[in-house]
Parts: sequence; C-alpha cells; structure tokens
Amino acid sequence: MIERYSEDYLRDMEEAIGLAIEFTEGMDFDDFCQDKKTIFAVTRAIQIIGEAVKKIPENIRQQHPQVPWKDIAKMRDKVTHQYFSVKLDVVWDTVKQDLPFLHSLVTRILANNTDWNTKSK
Repeated sequence: MIERYSEDYLRDMEEAIGLAIEFTEGMDFDDFCQDKKTIFAVTRAIQIIGEAVKKIPENIRQQHPQVPWKDIAKMRDKVTHQYFSVKLDVVWDTVKQDLPFLHSLVTRILANNTDWNTKSK
C-alpha cells in the first residue's frame, strides 16, 4: 500500500475540483443535464473530493473550520450510495457555486502549510 500524507489528499481535492469546474465550462444547466459523460465525470470528481476529505486528519480539519468537511463527505456519500436519486440541480449548484470557493480554500491551505508529515488514515 502506498503511504500518503495529508498534502496528497489535498492535492487530489485541488485537482478534482479543477476538473469538475473545467468539465462544465461554457455549459448552462440544460446542457449539463443532457450530457451524460459530463454528469458522470463531475459526480466522479465529487466522489474523489469527498473520499480525500475523509482521509484528512482531524487536527488539520480543526485548523481550517471554514472548510465544510462534513458536508463534502456527505455529498460524496450521496453520489456514491444513492446515485439513483442524485438531483442534478444540486450537483450543478455545487460545481458552479461551491467548488470555486472550495478550490480557493484548498489552494490556500496547501500554500500556507509547511508541516506535511501528518499521515492520513
């Protein structure tokens, strides 16, 4: 098993957020609803973001209470385990409204933290 650190998971988040935003660039909600590949790709990105969040140690979460860690994990659980009832408007709003802000938070955390020796779960 590959040993991973908190920084690795935060970088996974940063990349998946960027991809979800990129995948929906130039689309409106109707375009998104008709594009099964993009829906699949974006929900996969949300799964990755949520899975990475679950690997971030509690001490780092506590240092950054502005990040909605639990809400992100819940969204991941929803698109993974209740994929058949995921509301596309919620996914769309997440990508367009929440992920850009989350991207800035994660980027800031990565830029400001110098102690990445914390192993994750």
